[in-house]
Amino acid sequence: MKAVLRRLFARSLARLDLHEVLHRRVGLTGPFLTVDDDAIDLRQVERIIVIAIGKAASSMTASVAKLLAPRTFDGIVVTTNAPETPIPGCEWYIGGHPLPNTRSFDAGAAVINCLKQVGPRDLVIYLLSGGGSALFEQPIDGLNLEDTRALNKLLVTAGPAIADVNVIRKHVSRVKGGQLTALAGQAQQLTFYVSDVPDNDPSLIASGPTMPDPSTVADCHAILKNTKLFDQMPIAVRKLFENNQVPETPKPGSPEFSTSRWYRLLGSTEAVKTLADETRALGWQVMIDVAVRDNWPLERTVEHLLTAVDHVRQAHPLSPVAIVNGGEFSCPVTNPLGLGGRNQAFVLACVPRIAGRSIAVLSAGTDGIDGSSPAAGAVADGGSLSRAESTGLHHNTYLRRADSHQFFEQLGDTITTGPTGHNVRDLRLLVAW
Repeated sequence: MKAVLRRLFARSLARLDLHEVLHRRVGLTGPFLTVDDDAIDLRQVERIIVIAIGKAASSMTASVAKLLAPRTFDGIVVTTNAPETPIPGCEWYIGGHPLPNTRSFDAGAAVINCLKQVGPRDLVIYLLSGGGSALFEQPIDGLNLEDTRALNKLLVTAGPAIADVNVIRKHVSRVKGGQLTALAGQAQQLTFYVSDVPDNDPSLIASGPTMPDPSTVADCHAILKNTKLFDQMPIAVRKLFENNQVPETPKPGSPEFSTSRWYRLLGSTEAVKTLADETRALGWQVMIDVAVRDNWPLERTVEHLLTAVDHVRQAHPLSPVAIVNGGEFSCPVTNPLGLGGRNQAFVLACVPRIAGRSIAVLSAGTDGIDGSSPAAGAVADGGSLSRAESTGLHHNTYLRRADSHQFFEQLGDTITTGPTGHNVRDLRLLVAW
């Protein structure tokens, strides 16, 4: 059964084809650039500028270049790897992830300078995807690279929900929370995005550089108080908050957004539906679970999903049943020396609970990366615990020291895809038969 779950995940990844989605929804009809039911007359456009930020920036830019050909554009691409084939007119910046680096700052400065020069007859196309919050940065006055890296490290390892993390990030940055749109003035602006955040709040993608920001500085204070992180922040960041020197971001309804439009290409909803469709094609009973939240701890998530698969199995005792779940949950880093991430920790926590039962569990990241490990995730079944114990592996030891990858690697049960180039959050599949 583990092999079946692996195939279902692999097929789902293959169907989440960003290039195909772009070409289905965006095209050229004569002089018009069409997006769904919208159209832009390119005869009225003097320049096209492409700003691509995130793990999928290279592939998204390449797709847009093919769509626009033979028209050319100027571009800034901020991503994790150098392009296989450079695109004429584009500058490439290899930013840091999960923490910003000097090139992240260089990219932020380059984009600010570029957008200050656009005019009302220019068209700016933004391509946003996961990882953009770290890859691309320019902080507000009073903060430097060291401060920004320390703050990001605290936020991504202490366990707050990604929504809360990005609220803080937006307010200590000059390029997040809608501020790029404000810089571009009255230029026509289109944002295409791949969502690695909860689908109901696109302003969190890459910390929303082009989108109205509904969050406030007051929300930052509340988050820092509730998470008890204020005193752990770098001194320079604390001083800005204490002295009321953290500026507000552009809000919904602001005139800065009057010439902007936004289009979601892929997100967690599409990823979950794709995996569910692949699983139903086997003739199994499938339920999509949407209850798990970003702030749920590991134990609650494990208990909830295993209980759910039991309930579906009781309702359908004559056929295999499956629970499909997407998104993330809270899994703070408790040991910086351990290898693994949220997905492998989830599967490891399931191992003793499914021991001896006809249940298999898979959890993996659609970006191909799980925490600090080279794997995307892991898979386990009712025989995993006995196999581990027979080789001297004690699951509690590996779970306690946040070293889930080492556990599954020795069992041959890691899922390794390599970086996929885009991120639509995690996928979990639990099957009982």
